[in-house]
Formats: sequence, structure tokens, C-alpha cells
Amino acid sequence: MSGAVKSNVFGSSGTVAAAAGGLKWESVVTASTVTVESNRGYFINTTSNACTVTLPASPDVGDQVILLDYARTWDTNAITIDSNGNDFQNQADTYIVDYDTEGQGINIVFSGSTNGWIPNSDIANALTPVAPRTQRALFGFGDDGSPTSITNLVNSSGVVGSDVTGVGTARWHLGAATYGGDKAIFAYGKASTELSISNLVNNSGVVAADVAGVGTARRGLGAASYGGDKAVFAYGDPGSNTTTSLKNLVSNSGVVAADVTGVGTVRRFLAAASYGSTGQAIMAYGRNDGSTALSMSNLVNNVGVIGSDVTGVGTARYYLAAAGYGGDKAIFAYGNSGSAVSMSNLVSNLGVIGSDVSGVGTDRELAAAASYGGDKAIFGYGYAGGATAITNLVNSSGVVGADVSGVGTARNYPAAAGYSYSA
Repeated sequence: MSGAVKSNVFGSSGTVAAAAGGLKWESVVTASTVTVESNRGYFINTTSNACTVTLPASPDVGDQVILLDYARTWDTNAITIDSNGNDFQNQADTYIVDYDTEGQGINIVFSGSTNGWIPNSDIANALTPVAPRTQRALFGFGDDGSPTSITNLVNSSGVVGSDVTGVGTARWHLGAATYGGDKAIFAYGKASTELSISNLVNNSGVVAADVAGVGTARRGLGAASYGGDKAVFAYGDPGSNTTTSLKNLVSNSGVVAADVTGVGTVRRFLAAASYGSTGQAIMAYGRNDGSTALSMSNLVNNVGVIGSDVTGVGTARYYLAAAGYGGDKAIFAYGNSGSAVSMSNLVSNLGVIGSDVSGVGTDRELAAAASYGGDKAIFGYGYAGGATAITNLVNSSGVVGADVSGVGTARNYPAAAGYSYSA
């Protein structure tokens, strides 16, 4: 139970007004229980667990306590108010009082023994901050008969630029993702053998030199941004046509972390993309150690934890590509289901994959995809009876457009990612 809003102590700026006589703020609470003191404010962080908040046993009339959802996770792990023998809005302490709204702020005041604690305000505090969306994209690396390191920049209107001389080790079948909000990283892949090197891309689209690899060398893995400013690489083929499910997280400064034991079915040749309003990602489809195509998916939460297998929707396939669109959704398209296809599957902002959508454009596999223009996506390059440079633009509603004549060197196995907040 929660009380009606009586007055708002939160100013128009979203800050909390100081209580009369001053109010002391305590350190962030991460424990599952906390006993609070009168006339103090508490940041309650329930990222890892719910929290029971025990109120003072002997408050005076006018005493107040302020509680704030520090990490905007009360909707996942709620707080429970233990009024410690006093009433809460004229209800006995035997009643359960939970607050489970994301971003909630609570200011409660003790009114006396009759009605006990009364919320002065218990409101959702501001809107979830939304990071700017990337406006540009780039395709990089791939195989044009031999491994290459060339890149092609994509402007905010989806126009692909001419070849840019490559930087870093020429390779193919690598992964790429946005990190740091407006930068990109290319990592792993294969030259003469599987690699674990990475290359960072600044917010102007300039690719940096090789960075010594971290984690197991492999190709055919999935990569996506998560948490708004970080990235994850997962699954893949570490060599000899085998599979793995391990992952490597990338910090918001582009540092690749060591291997983490994987979750879900081992596989390779999958695709991945970001979705949702809080920085989730999805990895889906792929192939097992043999030639069996898969349609399962695994969701990645906003702290980089990969969930267990979800039964697949749509045609099982591999060698496909994926990107975010619409600001909070994703699309998987093209690939090989025994032969090259052009079908697509849209992913909702809750991570639910929709059924097959009839393909638009040339059937192909081994393409790459990225977001651009804030809410659109582009699929480009790949194999259609031979290497190609054609692209297909996806609008903000997830509709795939017709083929656009290719620009730059035709190639298979490239990777792509969004970058730059500037159009």
C-alpha cells in the first residue's frame, strides 16, 4: 500500500529539497536490510537484492525519512517498509508496504500515534535518462578474396562512403559493437588462424591500431552494446569447426575483459543487437558444431549477464546479421537456412522475436548490420553467389528497403557498428 501524493518535495530540477532544520544524507545502501534514523535521507540500491527498510521505533511528530531509488531498480527488486510497531497511513504494522516503481522517491513524515507515518510524497522521480543515439555507422574488415582491413563509413542518412584504407590486421568473420556511447570496437576474427586482437574506433570513425587480444581467439561470434555504454562479445568458433559459449565484456573505455564462462547452447555464426530502454541485448540463431541451423536466442541484461536459452521463433539459420532500430527494438535479417535467404525477424522492446517477415532485397548471407540515424538500421555487403557490396536500409518501423547499389569493395564476413552522436 502507498499513500496519495500530498505535496511534492522534489523540485522542478528533480533534486530533493532539504528538510526544515537540515537533513543528513547517508551513504548508498546495498544491503538487504537497513534500519534508518529520523531526519535522514537514504539512497537505496537494489541492483542485486531487495531491501527491507526498518523505520525508527520511537519517532517524534514531524520526523521524516527520505528514500530514493539509487539505481532505478525498485521495479526489479522492491523495498519493503517495516514501520517497526507504528502505523503506516493509519494501518497497523502487520500490513505489508512495498514500493516497486522504477525511479521512485519517498518522503514520509511521522504524524503521531493515530495515523503513524504518512507519505508526504511517493512519486516516480523524473524520467529514465536516455543516452543520445548513434547517428553514423561503419563497415569494416572482411574477405574480398583474401582478408582485408578496409572500412566504409555510413552517414546519418544511410549513405555508404568509399573505401578507407584499413588499419590493423586484415581479417574476416569478426564482431563489432558500439561502446562508450559514441565509439565502436572491432574484435576477434580470423586471418590465417583465429585471433583475439581488437581495434577501437573513435567518434569520428577513425580506426586505431591493433590492441593485443584478451580472451580466447575465435571467429563467428556475436557482438552488441549493452548498459548504454559497454559491449559484449560471446559464442563463436575457436578453431577446427568447434563452438563455445564464453563471453568477453568490454568496458566503457574499450577495455576487453577476460573470458567468462558462457551461458546457453554453444554455437557459432550467430548475430546480436541491442534493444530495450535500459541497454539490453539479444543474441540469436547460429549453428552448432556440425551444420545444424538454430533459432534459439539468449537475452543479455543491462549489466552484461547472458540469460538461458529461449526457444526460437522463425526459421533456423546462420550467417545472418542484426542491428537495433526504432530506438529500442532490433531486427535479424538474411542468412543461410540451407541456402541464402532475405527474410527478417523483428524483436520487440521486451526482447521477443517475431515470426518470419518475407524478405526484401537479394538473398544473401555473411553480411553485417548496424544502427544509424538514431533509429534506423543498415544491412550491407555479404555473399550472393559471390561477394557483394549492396546495402538495404531499414526504417524506424523495421521495414527493410530494396537493394541499394553497393559502394566500396565487395566482400564477405565484414562487421559493422554504430558510432558518433553527431549527424
